[in-house]
Amino acid sequence: MTWLNNLYKTYENNTSSIGIFEKKRNDQEFALLPVSHTTQSAHIEVVLNDRGVFVSAKVVDKNDASTIIPCTENSANRTSSPVPYPLFDKLVYVAGDYENFGGEVKLGTPHSDYMKQLKEWCDSPYTHPKVQSVYEYLRKGTLIADLINEKIIFVDEQHHFIARWTKDVEEKYGEKPELFKVMSSDQSSAFVRFSVNVIGETDSRLWRDRAVQESFIKFYGGKLGECDLCFVTGKSLPYSDKHTSKIRNSADKAKLISSNDTSGFTFRGRFRTSRDAASISYEASQKAHNALKWLIAKQGYSIDGKTFLVWGTEDTSLPDLFGDSFSLYGESEEVYGDITHQEFAKQIKLAIGGYRHDLNYHSNVMIMILDAATTGRLSIVYYRDLDKEYFLNRLQQWHESCYWVHRYKKNSDHVYYSFTGAPSTKDIFFAAYGAKASDKIEKMLFERMLPSIIDGRKIPFDIVRSAVNRASNPVAMEMWEWEKTLSITCALVRKTYEKEGYDVPLDVNNTNRDYLFGRMLAIADVLERRALGKEEKRATNAIRYMNAFAQRPGRTWTIIQSNLQVYQAKLGTEVGYYNRLLDEIGSQLRPQDYTDKSLNGVYLLGFYSQRQELYKSKKDKELEEVDENNK
Repeated sequence: MTWLNNLYKTYENNTSSIGIFEKKRNDQEFALLPVSHTTQSAHIEVVLNDRGVFVSAKVVDKNDASTIIPCTENSANRTSSPVPYPLFDKLVYVAGDYENFGGEVKLGTPHSDYMKQLKEWCDSPYTHPKVQSVYEYLRKGTLIADLINEKIIFVDEQHHFIARWTKDVEEKYGEKPELFKVMSSDQSSAFVRFSVNVIGETDSRLWRDRAVQESFIKFYGGKLGECDLCFVTGKSLPYSDKHTSKIRNSADKAKLISSNDTSGFTFRGRFRTSRDAASISYEASQKAHNALKWLIAKQGYSIDGKTFLVWGTEDTSLPDLFGDSFSLYGESEEVYGDITHQEFAKQIKLAIGGYRHDLNYHSNVMIMILDAATTGRLSIVYYRDLDKEYFLNRLQQWHESCYWVHRYKKNSDHVYYSFTGAPSTKDIFFAAYGAKASDKIEKMLFERMLPSIIDGRKIPFDIVRSAVNRASNPVAMEMWEWEKTLSITCALVRKTYEKEGYDVPLDVNNTNRDYLFGRMLAIADVLERRALGKEEKRATNAIRYMNAFAQRPGRTWTIIQSNLQVYQAKLGTEVGYYNRLLDEIGSQLRPQDYTDKSLNGVYLLGFYSQRQELYKSKKDKELEEVDENNK
């Protein structure tokens, strides 16, 4: 019950956010739901006055469709059985004249059940005047007729609902109405919400009225069943055996807790009843599940149904576990360009230190991964409850060890810039498998990268190998994609060979065979590129033979070197500098190293660092010499 208890605590620590709508990155709204409430996408909004008289109606825009609605245990878990929501619901429940216009009622008496439940709320000590206004209007049974007059609902000559707006219907009645544009099904299944205009009040929306929400919570709280010991809170509270769905999104039917199988083996054979296995109160279940929904919408990351979530019980805001280093320190000029490791580490410490200061000392950090094998069952496939200091220390260690210089980010002015840091997990996926790889591979990579980030384990070698193979094949990609893949791969290789202490600046004293071969390839690339000039955009021989060079460096270098002769002649006196470099590196290679044994990822570090050194301007090199002398 640890995860439930932590979610329960998170809800209690964020009660100030209940009912307050926020926006996701895609502009969809979400909120921390009150107890006994859920969300539903509304299609029609009906406006009434405080006397229960129809004022107007409109079709709800998709971006504004998310609606907080009161719900009972049965209505929150309804499937095919006609169980009404207490206030907002589909036309078949709220419209008394639904059948008059060809509406089909498949089971039970949905409208009568809805009106009976709504009347019970209105007659209780916890009633609310706005809810009574809705009841007074709906008891007249004119909702469909009013919506037809407002040109929201459309009927044919027989006064029956038009199911689909076909070309024939369009020729007869005109352009497709707004309701058909926001609904994927028949208009007769539209979901309706209500607003009540009251003199002196500026906000008429019932689904955002905290007084209405509290009214239902108190009303429904008095109707809950017998009490039992809650395994989450340790208190004797009304027991619940029906737990909520819609956890990952509004269409999600999978549940984390379910015990409705009395004929199978979910608890039979070990326990007499499901309550013996786990007794959870209605309040604890509601608060924990609502906190989880809110956190997923707020900061969860979903791939192919698998959801990754990191949060703190005291302060939900945490550094992005899967983000790159730049997401920690933002658009700061101090981290642009090729800064030293010491300067970079200082920026990371400052960024992480800000979270240390902001988070409550006693706050824990939870990491949870959710996935569903079927449409009805959701499982927690990974869960960690970490000390805050441990989490931040591990995250800092990751960013300080898996870093390189990257040039694929854009600032607020949409201009590319370079930054030093660790790549995001999504970019690691991009480097290892390409943008067209399936979501299944992506979610697997995210899960496999967790121990590397949180526990300091080595990055799975097959991921590094795949990235190295892609970075070694530049002719298969566009130049921007290869450059991005190359820098990310260098970060992965640096982390893999962390003990060797590789860094972005060129190490002229490094005699590692792979590093030296990488340097030679970079010199060949730059030499030919300088000879070709800026106008010629074709790939150099070094780039074209890069994949073969990584597999058989000895034989391939002979080919590359022979092809360089024409470009060496073209450069004239300038070629002397490059030839001296090649001779210098060649002298560092031992005779037994000059073979066709394939290269590992370290050759990419030598390639990147040497190429970067050769492309530095004379001014940059003079500044570096001054800085070195001043130390």
